[in-house]
Formats: sequence, structure tokens, C-alpha cells
Amino acid sequence: MVSAEQGQAAGPTVLRMLLGGQLRRLRESRGVTREDAGWEIRSSESKISRMELGRVGFKERDVADLLTFYGVTDEQERFALLKLARDANSPGWWHRYGDVLPSWFQSYLGLEAAAVLIRSYEVQFVPGLLQTWEYARAVVLLGHSGADPAEIDRRVDLRMRRQELLRRPRPPRLWAVVDEAVLRRPIGGPQVMRGQLEALLEATRTPSVRLQVIPFAAGGHAAAGGAFTILRFGDHDLPDIVYIEQLTSALYLDKREDLDFYALAMERLCVEAEPPENTPDILKRIIADIDSP
Repeated sequence: MVSAEQGQAAGPTVLRMLLGGQLRRLRESRGVTREDAGWEIRSSESKISRMELGRVGFKERDVADLLTFYGVTDEQERFALLKLARDANSPGWWHRYGDVLPSWFQSYLGLEAAAVLIRSYEVQFVPGLLQTWEYARAVVLLGHSGADPAEIDRRVDLRMRRQELLRRPRPPRLWAVVDEAVLRRPIGGPQVMRGQLEALLEATRTPSVRLQVIPFAAGGHAAAGGAFTILRFGDHDLPDIVYIEQLTSALYLDKREDLDFYALAMERLCVEAEPPENTPDILKRIIADIDSP
């Protein structure tokens, strides 16, 4: 059962996945088919499938009817699952940024907020969770140069709000691997980049953050295809998810063969990159290069 703390942090995306998984286990334990479950709530087999995968919202009445159909009579268990259904329909904190937030990215924010381990590989930009305000603004301007200043500020504020999860009492572990080009590309100009590198240097002193750099000397490497993120969750019923962002959409992969492929690529990247203990010296050298052009 999801805990109150986990539920508060998770947001609706993961809560739907958790509730769907629990409903699936209850159905299977009673030997009920999806077709029969769908009939019970005046719906279809495909609706039950989408509910169990956490891909649709939940009507509290449907959940209550399914619990009765599955023989769940314990009042405490019913209360907890019905509360989970209500919470799963509540908007996440990012809902207020809907005017500047694409729908395909909202799911990621819910997953990110619930993850216990975030492993990412970046080839162009510093990971969003580690960006300074000035650097983030320069990145936003690259894709929204025609937007008015108020919209730019809201987009940057959204990114800064995401970073609050790293300051939680029990933050997720962030393990980022970045190409050396990320650290040498002067996004926003030399002074903005210097401030960003100093922030990364400070982040390496944080126990929950591990940062590795793939130097130019490494040549080609295992993830030549581009950036990606692997999210892992505290509930064993939730599979890892690979997130791949594109210009106008994103991919969410959870099939075992995809997960194995990207997990292996990440492991190879970690081997090919400089060890984490070398990262501070690498950052200091690049800062020195900025100071002495």
C-alpha cells in the first residue's frame, strides 16, 4: 500500500499507476477476467486494461464497485484505496503552469516527483534538476525567443520548482552522466556558464547527487543516440521507466527489453565516464579555462 508521504510526493501520474496495479492484483486473485470486471462497472475490457495501467483517471464509484466485486470488505482497506482514487484525480503542483507546460511533459513531472533514483545522460544541456536560474533562462530562450518576458519567467520558475524535490528530507538519488561538451558549451555567455559550473561543483558535495563526465578523449560511446533518463520508484510494483524527450513530444518506455537495453547503455556510460571523484577537478579546470581565455 502506498504511504501517505509517498502519495504526497508522487502526484497523480504515479498514484494512478499504483492504484491500477492494486486493482489488477485484486482482480487476478479472484480469478475475474477484465471483460467481467468491465461489465460490472458498465464499461469495457479495454477500460479495465487502461485503469490497471494507470492511463486514465478513476471514478470513485467505479473503484468502489470493483472492490465490492473483488470481495474487498475490510473497511480500512476500502477507505485507503478509495482515498488513493481521490488523490489520483487531484492535479499536481505543476497544474498551475498549464499555460506553459506541454501535456506530454506533465506525466514526466509526476514520475520524477515519485522516483527514488533518477539516472540521466545529457549531451547538450546541464540536467534540468541542476540548472541555475540564469542558465535555465538562457536554455528557455533558445526555444522560445519570441515569447514575452513574463512567459519566459514562468517557464524558468517551473524548472526551479522542479528542483525542490532535491531539497526534500529524503530526496531521490540523482545520478547524471554528461558529455564534456555540455560543460564547455557557453550557454548564456561565459559568466552564466561560470556560475552554472560553480553550482555543479557545489552539487557534487551533496550526498544524493552523483555527477560523471564523459571526456572528449573517450571518443564514441554507448549512448550515441542521444539523451535519456531512467526513473526508478520505491514501490516494487512499479517498473522502471525510460524517458526520451523529443522536440514536440516524448517517449515513455517500460517494456522489459527496452529497459534492459537502456540500463545496459547507462552502465556502459558510467564505466566510460570519468569516476565521480574526478568530477570536481574537471569542473575546476573548465572554470579556469573560462577565466583565462
